[in-house]
Amino acid sequence: MSLFTKKQTLGESGLYSGYVDWHSHILPGVDDGLQKVEDSLAILDVYASLGVREVWLTPHIMEDVPNETTALRERFAWFKAQYSGPIALHLAAENMIDHLFAERLDAGDLLPIGSKGDCLLVETSYMSPPLGFRPTLRKIQSKGFHPVLAHPERYVYMTDKDYKELIDMGVRLQLNVPSLAGTYGPEAQTKARRLLQWGLYTLTGHDLHSHRFLLHLLAQKLPAKDIALVKSLLARPSRM
Repeated sequence: MSLFTKKQTLGESGLYSGYVDWHSHILPGVDDGLQKVEDSLAILDVYASLGVREVWLTPHIMEDVPNETTALRERFAWFKAQYSGPIALHLAAENMIDHLFAERLDAGDLLPIGSKGDCLLVETSYMSPPLGFRPTLRKIQSKGFHPVLAHPERYVYMTDKDYKELIDMGVRLQLNVPSLAGTYGPEAQTKARRLLQWGLYTLTGHDLHSHRFLLHLLAQKLPAKDIALVKSLLARPSRM
C-alpha cells in the first residue's frame, strides 16, 4: 500500500512517543469533563503506556462555567498529589471569549498556557463569532499574551480566509486530533486536514472529556498521510 491509501490506528501510530497534549478536560469535577479522579488517573495511565510526556489540564472558564482561578489552582494541586506517574502535569484554562473573559483579562486573573506563561488558550461559540472577536484578540496581544485558538476546525462560521487572517494577526491554532478521525463530523474533518496540510497549526490536543472516549479514539484508523503530517507538526521547534 502507498502512503496515500494505508491506514493506521492512532494507538499504534507511534504518534505519542514524547507527545504533549495541550488541551484536555481531565481535571476532575470542575467542568463538563471528567468527574471522578479514578477516571482521570486511568487516562494518564493509558497516556503513560503510549509514551506521552506532558499533559496540560485546561478546564473551561466561561459565563456558564465561571471557575475561579484560585479554586482551579487548589484543585490542580490536590489532583497532582494523587498522581505518581511519569507524565508532567500543567494547569491552564480554556477561555471562552465572553464578558467574563473580558473582566478577567482586564484584571489579569488568568491561567496562561505554555512553558513561558505567555499564551492564552481561547475559544468561541461553534456557530458564530463573539462581538469584537478580532479586537479582543488584539487586546490579548496588547497585554503581552499570544492568543491560541482552540480547535479552529470546529467553527462552522470560519472560512479559509478567516484562518489565514488569524495567522497574519499572530494567532496560533490548536488542532483537535479527534477532528481528523471525524469525531466532530465531516466538515470539521475536512477543515482539519486542510489546515494541517497548509501548515497552519502550531500545537495539538485531544480535548478529552472521558476515559471511554480516549480508548475509542485510539482504535480509530487514520490515513498514514494524516499521521505523517501530525508527526511533522510535532517535530517542529516549539513556539510554546
